[in-house]
Amino acid sequence: MGRASPIIRAIVEPAVVGLGFELVGVEYLPQGRHSLLRVYVDHADGISVDNCADVSRQLSAVLDVEDPLPGEYTLEVSSPGLNRPLFELADFERFAEQQAKIRLSVPLNGQRKFKGTLKGVQNENVLLMEDDREHSLPFEQIDKANLVAEL
Repeated sequence: MGRASPIIRAIVEPAVVGLGFELVGVEYLPQGRHSLLRVYVDHADGISVDNCADVSRQLSAVLDVEDPLPGEYTLEVSSPGLNRPLFELADFERFAEQQAKIRLSVPLNGQRKFKGTLKGVQNENVLLMEDDREHSLPFEQIDKANLVAEL
């Protein structure tokens, strides 16, 4: 999933919350000289480009001081959008009964990609109903997960 380490999240979250926003999640995609640190933020009233710029300025200052990542990287601040990424186990509980796409890092019964209705969490596993079959997906094996916008 490119989930950032808990250390990076611990550095980023107070700055985001201090500005009045919710930290949805943090992705770190190491790619040599073109590494990317993507921070998703949200707010009950929505997120504007100016909001993203404000958070970016604040995080740049904090990250320059803390220096938690090796080498150079690009910082990107974004709203989660309609296909909201799911990062934490609590996200799968919070968005129960909504449609989601989940990709595992290793196949489960020969399948890596799943699409269906979230049914919550049980014993560190995400429950997903796909057609008429319920899957119990190990959270630690989830590579990427997003809500599916129903338009």
